[in-house]
Amino acid sequence: MTGVCGCCGALRPRYKRLVDNIFPEDPEDGLVKANMEKLTFYALSAPEKLDRIGAYLSERLSRDVARHRYGYVCIAMEALDQLLMACHCQSINLFVESFLKMVRKLLEADKPNLQILGTNSFVKFANIEEDTASYHRSYDFFVSRFSEMCHSSYEDPDIRTKIRMAGINGLQGVVRKTVNDDLQSNIWDPQHMDKIVPSLLFNLQSGEGTESRSPSPLQASEKEKESPAELTERCFRELLGRAAYGNIKNAVTPVLMHLDNHSLWEGKTFAVRCFKIIMYSIQSQHSHLVIQQLLGHLDANSKNSATVRAGIVEVLLEAAAIASSGSVGPTVLEVFNTLLRQLRLSVDYELTGSYDASGNIGIKIIKTHEERQLQEAVIRTIGSFANTLPTYQRSEVMLFIMGKIPVPGVHPALTNAGSGGCEGTRMIQIMLLKSLVQVTTGFQTTNMLTALPNSFLEPLLSFSLMEDPEVRLLVLTILLSVIDRHDNTPKFSSISIISDISVLKLKVDKCSRQDNLFMKKHAQQLYRHIYLACKEQSSGPQHFETLYTLLALISMELANEEVVVDLIRLALALQELAQTNEESLSVYNRCAVHALSAAYLNLICQLTTVPTFCQHIHEVIEMRQKEVPFLLPEDVFIENPKLPASLEKLEGDVLFQQSKITEVLGGSGYNTDRLATPYIPQFTDEDRLSKRKSIGETISLQVEVESRNSPEKEERTPAEEITFETLKNAIGKYPSNTFPMFSLSALPRPPPSPSGTISSGYGQTQSRSVPVYEMKFPDLCVY
Repeated sequence: MTGVCGCCGALRPRYKRLVDNIFPEDPEDGLVKANMEKLTFYALSAPEKLDRIGAYLSERLSRDVARHRYGYVCIAMEALDQLLMACHCQSINLFVESFLKMVRKLLEADKPNLQILGTNSFVKFANIEEDTASYHRSYDFFVSRFSEMCHSSYEDPDIRTKIRMAGINGLQGVVRKTVNDDLQSNIWDPQHMDKIVPSLLFNLQSGEGTESRSPSPLQASEKEKESPAELTERCFRELLGRAAYGNIKNAVTPVLMHLDNHSLWEGKTFAVRCFKIIMYSIQSQHSHLVIQQLLGHLDANSKNSATVRAGIVEVLLEAAAIASSGSVGPTVLEVFNTLLRQLRLSVDYELTGSYDASGNIGIKIIKTHEERQLQEAVIRTIGSFANTLPTYQRSEVMLFIMGKIPVPGVHPALTNAGSGGCEGTRMIQIMLLKSLVQVTTGFQTTNMLTALPNSFLEPLLSFSLMEDPEVRLLVLTILLSVIDRHDNTPKFSSISIISDISVLKLKVDKCSRQDNLFMKKHAQQLYRHIYLACKEQSSGPQHFETLYTLLALISMELANEEVVVDLIRLALALQELAQTNEESLSVYNRCAVHALSAAYLNLICQLTTVPTFCQHIHEVIEMRQKEVPFLLPEDVFIENPKLPASLEKLEGDVLFQQSKITEVLGGSGYNTDRLATPYIPQFTDEDRLSKRKSIGETISLQVEVESRNSPEKEERTPAEEITFETLKNAIGKYPSNTFPMFSLSALPRPPPSPSGTISSGYGQTQSRSVPVYEMKFPDLCVY
């Protein structure tokens, strides 16, 4: 019998004998290296035998697994690994099939050690670049199994960690093996991404205490490699880094779904971390694709809770900050349109208390404070997006937002803010003006004419005449942002009498030709609105401080000799306004206007560097400090100002004298005729209704005159009917000697012209601008 067995053994194929010889009698001894070398040499010499070698090794491994002879299983896998590393011939495909069959066998086992062993072999295989492509290989099982291992709930925490890390490594191997192989089933298909991405996020979330690293993380230390979260992040980054233009959506969609399904938007921390990884890992030119997906997801969650929407908006904010300049993509206005739409929806929800326009509150209860937090987040995000844009695009966005601000009575489509009526309109006006503040913050332009065109400046100044003090303050803030090109605003954050302005270290450039043209065209509008703002009873300390800053910035950014003269005349006119008190202002407001005038004259006299002018101003200020300190900013703009019960008419040395200023400045070459002429703003129809709750209330005669000449008059809301009395009253406002120059074409146009019927101050009438609500935007940009 022994002879017969020996004979049969000798008749066995050589490849089987070579395979058998690599296994020792005692598996503890490990692979027989000398015999392994013989097997490898044979496989290289006769590559056509590779598939048989693989099949036989697979057969032995399956038998050893069934018999629980795990030592021999390890030896078989080691042999397979070595053969894979050594053989890259055209016949390797069939061998790989046997190899993958054995790996699958190990992954299906219920022993963690076998699963980890199989994973390690697969990872080694994944790093091999094959010479020939495979037409029929499938990795579907491996994607599913590795994803399952990523979610392991094994009782022993150490073993559970090892299984999860093996799953992560396995997924990384599948991606590496398939991502560049056109013949493979596309790893970017949703059926695969919907398993891979959530598995990675599940493990990433387990290490949420660690902050995401920088865009190009250094090689992790050995200690870090022990953490599933760190390993996951590296794998996730590699996956995203390999994503081409057409694959970004499939990679990001499962992230959005995972955050939805596990209510992870509310906490914001994890969602922000995920998208930081995404934005830093993808190719920078694809950033706008991620942002577009987030915007779409925000729209899809329009009726979700405010905390969910706020979470998505916060993620957008972070994503926009990471995106490189201009990478918001070609649909810039679409971005702002979506954000503004969310702002409007939030206001509707807050006012109606329901996500349903019909008033059915349903299960979800609207929480006002949550909606307010969302609104603030949207406004910050609008600013963040604006900061990524070049100047010309930011100007377009400014115009776009201005066109969205509702003007009741002029644009019927904007009169209904949900069920909120006037309050809804007011809230939206404030929200959109706050958005404009964000967009204009840090705005830098060399040409003020392009930064503040008629189509933007006129409606903006019209809002500065509204009764609502918050609206007026926002308008002034926007003006400051655009005009201040040298970051001087913080130096005028409070009104005070500065004895030596050199301590402020102001940055002043010579007024350019474009700036001169801007002031020639718009100076009178600005002066007039500063003057009218001081007449508002509801103006508080912040308003006066902002007006002071605006006067100071005009003096430094846009002033030539004529502008300086006009600003001095304006300051003296404000003193006269507080003195005569025709508007019946409160004692506080009268003192505040006096203090504003004094602080500004103190500043401008030092900017002009005319000693005699400075002397007069300082003498008046010293006299006020002794006799009427409540007319100076230090006693007015404080927490508890000490004011008299009433303010009698002031005389003498406590007032700035126009005649004296004309005399001292005339001696230094300034235009004495202009200086001697008091500044008197020309009143228009809009001033007749200066005490109004909304700008729409001012539009009567103007709208009707304009609409009679408009081809779109059918689309407009009929304005106040023109009667004989109306025309008589309007004409009666003009002195008889100016009547021959009066014509209907000179009447202000809607929205109420900030400059009324006045000329530019130099004999040139204002050119007509197109009101924002008449501008035509593409359908994409309108909601």
